[in-house]
Amino acid sequence: MNGPPILALETVSKRFVKRLDFAGKIARKLGAAVREETVYAVDDVSFAISEGEVVGLVGESGCGKSTLGRVVAGLHRASEGTLRWRGEAVSGLSPADAKVYALAVQMIFQDPFASLNPRMRVAEIIGEAPLYHGLWSKSEADDRLAATMRRVGLDPSYRRRYPHQFSGGQRQRLGIARALAVEPSFIVCDEAVAALDVSIQAQVLNLFMELRRDLGLTYLFISHDLGVVEHIADRVVIMYLGRVVEIGETETLFSAPNHPYTQALLAEVPRIDLRRRTYTPVKGEIPSPLDPPPGCHFHPRCPHAGPRCSVEVPALKQVAPGRWSACHLNDGGVGHAG
Repeated sequence: MNGPPILALETVSKRFVKRLDFAGKIARKLGAAVREETVYAVDDVSFAISEGEVVGLVGESGCGKSTLGRVVAGLHRASEGTLRWRGEAVSGLSPADAKVYALAVQMIFQDPFASLNPRMRVAEIIGEAPLYHGLWSKSEADDRLAATMRRVGLDPSYRRRYPHQFSGGQRQRLGIARALAVEPSFIVCDEAVAALDVSIQAQVLNLFMELRRDLGLTYLFISHDLGVVEHIADRVVIMYLGRVVEIGETETLFSAPNHPYTQALLAEVPRIDLRRRTYTPVKGEIPSPLDPPPGCHFHPRCPHAGPRCSVEVPALKQVAPGRWSACHLNDGGVGHAG
């Protein structure tokens, strides 16, 4: 995708600070070794998404990808950096434009049951927001509701049901319908198929692709499942402990990963020709975002790490057309990443 970015992140960071309570402050004054705790969830992230593109955001649990998705969707405010929507900084939008942005960017969550109000019927869950924002008139609400439900594969006769009366796959379709009802142009999918059976996953993924084709949607597709991302994404962004370590077009990244972490992730992906390759899981545990390692965050687990890796943060550099990687190996100083 070569069009202008619909959304761009410029050195975006998100930190969560746990302040000391009254007892903690007293303990610190008395000499106890207690301090405020800071979680570095997202650390200096920059990339852009073109209109109509599907970008997969991948990483292990705890890498910050869901937090980044919530920053994009406006559920969290970035601690630092700039989020741009169609070239304009989101933080500087007028109230009217901020409302347009809030409706244009919608989020679909991993657990549809937790994100749906159990006391509301389907008609209210889907129809409340478009009615409130004036996107649907009361006279056309029933027809618009029925059309939205059919678009996601739900029978309109279920409009009086509650969320607990649906299967997991149907509830996820209900979450998709709720997002579509406000006519978004950008959807953040946060592990949107992770909780579903494999056969249902395929159906929902196909639905996402149909909606992209028919409605011109743009997706930020967050997942830990590289197999799913390979199927749906145009480009892939790899995150590790809050930082982006590699960006590339899907086919190129999967066939020739540059960063050692990307190589390790792909080595874990199940393949049909498993007997002809060595299965090697990523060694070690992901460090705590409360106390990330200095230098390259991946260096304690990296088989190619050198002295430079533990003291200097590698910059995200372009290593080939359409490819970016954050690894000192690309400078030729500690080996070759490939």
